[in-house]
Amino acid sequence: MPSEYLPEGDEKRTAVRSLFDSIAPRYDLVNRIMTFRMDVGWRKKTIQSLQLQSPSTVLDLACGTGDFCRELNRAGHQALGVDLSLGMLQAAKTDAPLLQGDLLLLPIADQSVDAAVCGFALRNLVDLQTFFDELARVVRPGGRIGLLDVSQPDNRFVAFGHGIYFNKVVPFVGGLLSDKNAYSYLPRSVSYLPPTEQMLELLSQAGFQQQQRRQLTGGLSQLFTGVRRT
Repeated sequence: MPSEYLPEGDEKRTAVRSLFDSIAPRYDLVNRIMTFRMDVGWRKKTIQSLQLQSPSTVLDLACGTGDFCRELNRAGHQALGVDLSLGMLQAAKTDAPLLQGDLLLLPIADQSVDAAVCGFALRNLVDLQTFFDELARVVRPGGRIGLLDVSQPDNRFVAFGHGIYFNKVVPFVGGLLSDKNAYSYLPRSVSYLPPTEQMLELLSQAGFQQQQRRQLTGGLSQLFTGVRRT
């Protein structure tokens, strides 16, 4: 796609699937290098935030190569992964069951999981409200969600340094190790995310309460949590 172009609708869905198919073989390596392994800690904090009893059935949405699935299994839970990209699923390193599917039309039964997590994929979805509605459908009443994604730090000095790194260094390193076009798109895709207040309102409209957002590591990432209304 053109360097500054951000697709919408079905075009976005097709572009995202193609993008992640292309970067799947080296996805884990690039992630660890570019986040200095902080992404591992962010996933652990997301799982801790769910406050689940073990074992619980947890849906990993946009599971990619299975990072969340592996952490969930280590914590004693039963993970189930869903991803749009077949390339990512083929590169997955997890024993958890994996399904190829659209997160806006999940191949999951109503109220069949205790919790759901999603890592760094909210900005890649075509329609967040439809996604949150699907979350509310498949998570049992009283179940919890943890949605992790990139963020813009509140501190202006941290935000300045983060902007240089995210918009300049990430595409450069991604181009050296994987696909330059893909890693040029990813920083720009943050603009798809609505403001925090709107995200929390969308979660409420979908049927989640106690919805919260907190920044991790000084705002380098953000975590949205909520509890399915009973």
